Amino acid sequence: MQHYQRIRDLREDHDLTQEALCKKLYMHKTTYTNYEQGKHTVPLDFAVLLANFYDVSLDYIAGRTNIPVNRHTVSLHEDAAAVLQKYTALTERNKGKLEQFLDTLFEQQAQQKEAQ
Repeated sequence: MQHYQRIRDLREDHDLTQEALCKKLYMHKTTYTNYEQGKHTVPLDFAVLLANFYDVSLDYIAGRTNIPVNRHTVSLHEDAAAVLQKYTALTERNKGKLEQFLDTLFEQQAQQKEAQ
């Protein structure tokens, strides 16, 4: 995923218009629009500002990971991070299916423990 698409997704996920975001960040809308449309490369200092604003990692802004959580605030084992990355890439429907499957596995595990 390109960084300009990621910053647009973040803005939309936070229910912000370009105008509202620009007002919060004290910047000109045309400048931001050019970043979001990929017409200009996002400068590092602005990427850091966005990462702090949305509380995500720079790797997430850059599209190097699909895990939005700022890794400085949460530490995950590599296996858990890989599962989370796959989960976030699923559609909402498939996330629901996975959650149902996990519930079934937990129930089976609990029943096995009770049987012992």
